[in-house]
Amino acid sequence: MEKHHKFSMWYVLLGVWVVLIIQNAIFSAFSIKTIPYSEFLKALNEDRVTEVAITSNIIQGRIRAPGEASEAGQPFRTIRVDPELSNLLSGHNVQFKGEIESTFLRDLFSWIFPIVLFVGIWFFLMKRMQGQQPGFMSLGKNKAKIYMEDEVGVRFEDVAGVDESKQELQEVIEFLKQPERFTRVGGKMPRGVLLVGPPGTGKTLLAKAVAGESGVPFFSMSGSEFVEMFVGLGAARVRDLFTQAKAKAPCIIFIDELDALGKARGIGGMGGHDEREQTLNQLLVEMDGFDPQVGVILLAATNRPEILDPALLRPGRFDRQVLVDRPDRRGREAILKVHLKKIQYDENLDIEKLANMTPGMVGADLANIVNEAALLAVRRDKEQAGMSEFQEAVERVVAGLEKKNRVINPKEKKIVAYHELGHAIVAMSLPGTDPVQKITVIPRGIAALGYTMQVPTEDRFLMSKTELENKIATLLGGRAAEEIVSGDISTGAHNDLSRATDIARSMVKEYGMSKVGQVFFASQRRAQFLTPIPEGPGEYSEATAEEIDQEIKEIIGAQYERALSLLSGRRDILEKSVAVLLEKETIEGDELKQLMAQVTDALSTRSEPASAA
Repeated sequence: MEKHHKFSMWYVLLGVWVVLIIQNAIFSAFSIKTIPYSEFLKALNEDRVTEVAITSNIIQGRIRAPGEASEAGQPFRTIRVDPELSNLLSGHNVQFKGEIESTFLRDLFSWIFPIVLFVGIWFFLMKRMQGQQPGFMSLGKNKAKIYMEDEVGVRFEDVAGVDESKQELQEVIEFLKQPERFTRVGGKMPRGVLLVGPPGTGKTLLAKAVAGESGVPFFSMSGSEFVEMFVGLGAARVRDLFTQAKAKAPCIIFIDELDALGKARGIGGMGGHDEREQTLNQLLVEMDGFDPQVGVILLAATNRPEILDPALLRPGRFDRQVLVDRPDRRGREAILKVHLKKIQYDENLDIEKLANMTPGMVGADLANIVNEAALLAVRRDKEQAGMSEFQEAVERVVAGLEKKNRVINPKEKKIVAYHELGHAIVAMSLPGTDPVQKITVIPRGIAALGYTMQVPTEDRFLMSKTELENKIATLLGGRAAEEIVSGDISTGAHNDLSRATDIARSMVKEYGMSKVGQVFFASQRRAQFLTPIPEGPGEYSEATAEEIDQEIKEIIGAQYERALSLLSGRRDILEKSVAVLLEKETIEGDELKQLMAQVTDALSTRSEPASAA
């Protein structure tokens, strides 16, 4: 991270101290010692005076210290007393003259050199601080990072899992490479291309890949960098950005997190004079003003397109939207292969199985999994990351870090075992549910005392009413198992209740899967790619709200009774599997399936003689 140094008065005090030390050293080197005339005569008699300069009142020259062998001696000065001094000097073979050498230049140098040195240090510090913290004259300059043609090392082969998005952007690359193909026919390239999608899907990487494939300069800037505390700076930076881009055309301007700048006007602001709205207005003007034939393409990315100003999305501005969605199974395989090139891994690694274990994950999640697997391999003193490391990495990302050292008393551990197996047995007993892969009572993450891992066999984009009800029953299976065994319930089901309630609420308010009717009651302005924010009061009556609440309760209540019924009929399976889980702490889904089959066969064998009798 770049360090920013703030100016301090300590710099001034340090500079003054250095100047005084240097000046003192210079004065000490060139200072002239004033001595009594008697001492001068004594030194003269001892032949320690090497040379003198004489005026009517002053004698100045050089004198050696007693025992000193140097011929130069130290400078001295004294007041002349003896008028017959010339005879004495001649008697001792001392060179003398009738004028004193001027020390003006030497004295001047002793003052100028420290001042020049101090000014030089001051100038260096000022330049350094201005380079890190722009001064007043550079406030209106844009802060874009400029990558030249040879600095953008990203290509389309580095971006996987978004094949449709790459096809949409291929026209942009062809236009930047061969604009005459489009201008000859009279076609115009879209002035702005908006990349929309969930966080971590690779929107910024895709924009860099477009610049890398095109071989043009790439201007990268975040939407929040335009908005400043000072009014007018954001608009000035927008103008400066487009001016620089036109000078380097053909090029690409990329604005990341456009929603920080392009939020719809009048929402959460202070009116038309808000700095953010002025910056947005300037951006709209610049997008209208620049000629598409110049070769400047504006790319932007956001995960909140629903809050953007409609003026940004009209034809002539961001008139093309490219969806960069979560990758499917094949896309996840391709992304994993890209990231696996950076580490040493087992050649027998089942990438297809690993892709099936990561439904709904984006490129950033998969990159994190590959990195976690490599770190686990190093921790286990392995030369390569194998399937066991990747499975552990997936569990770390999904459920959190395993905490084997957390001490749980046997009673709570038994409750957790019944709870998790309640989920697993209900999921295995209902059709259309995701297969159970692992059940464990080892704590993970912040609050998970155990978990049941279900992995879908394929990507799903639609779910039926029956499948949603089965999902709710599976979530409530943990609490149902607790009630069957102990007649009491614990706080461990709070996350299950939250997820089950969200599904039931969506069934009633969004999907029309209830007795309330085929009506959409949810808010219209919902986040498309982010976690939904809890909604406020809807546009319906209080009587309808009561009916919705009652219907949600009925759906959850019905599925809870269903889970109770399923587990009551499989009590032997529950008890047997709990004993195995407490012994091993972790069991696989296939092992639980075999255990259920064995208990079922044993029960059927036991009941056959009774029925025959």
